[in-house]
Amino acid sequence: MSETLLITRRELGTYLRSMTGYVIAAILLLVDGLLFNIFAIGGEDKLSAAVLAQFFFFTSGLTMIASVFISMRLVAEERQTGTLVLLTSSPVKDGQIIVGKFLSGFFFLAMVLALTVFMPLLILVNGKISFGHLLAGYVGLLLLGASSIAIGTLGSVLARTQVLAAILSGCMVTAMVVAWMLVHVTERPFNDVFAALAMHGKHFPPFQQGSIHLRDVVYYLMLTTVSLFAAVRVMEARRWR
Repeated sequence: MSETLLITRRELGTYLRSMTGYVIAAILLLVDGLLFNIFAIGGEDKLSAAVLAQFFFFTSGLTMIASVFISMRLVAEERQTGTLVLLTSSPVKDGQIIVGKFLSGFFFLAMVLALTVFMPLLILVNGKISFGHLLAGYVGLLLLGASSIAIGTLGSVLARTQVLAAILSGCMVTAMVVAWMLVHVTERPFNDVFAALAMHGKHFPPFQQGSIHLRDVVYYLMLTTVSLFAAVRVMEARRWR
């Protein structure tokens, strides 16, 4: 555990010391703020709950995109700079490396999401919000972000460069999102399978509306676990090869 936390602290410090982390955070906050003002607050009058639901909808999409770019450097950068050999030859297990790097990306994403809380609080100027709805939405964003970061970690392990890692991770996340669209053009039992796999359309809307369902929590935790497990296996296979 100490080795995992050491890797987490080292990687998190890299995000905070480099311009890449601040650029990703700035772009996410800027775009999220624009979408919130134009589509959620702007236009015709809406109920406060509807404005909050729209905020979580837009932020969820940006969370997945940001996760891809946050995670692309986790392992691919080590391979590019030649430091991965030093890391894998140290007395640290592959599982500790993967989990440590995943946690660093997740904590950084959580810090960025925490900075967005002022936007839904602006609703209080002219309306009211349920703090239970607010809590459920952010729990959903963190779970969605954790699974996206885990998929991005797997992509970073598979790719040799950061650009390829971003492309590969983006394709995997997109495939999990597009699965919901396939529900409407397929028949049973395939539409049930695609619905169960849908990363956003099936499992995030309850959080968006202020509800927390156990099946959705389990889905995101399982997706995170499976992705990290696959990343560890790829690391082990390359170590022996």
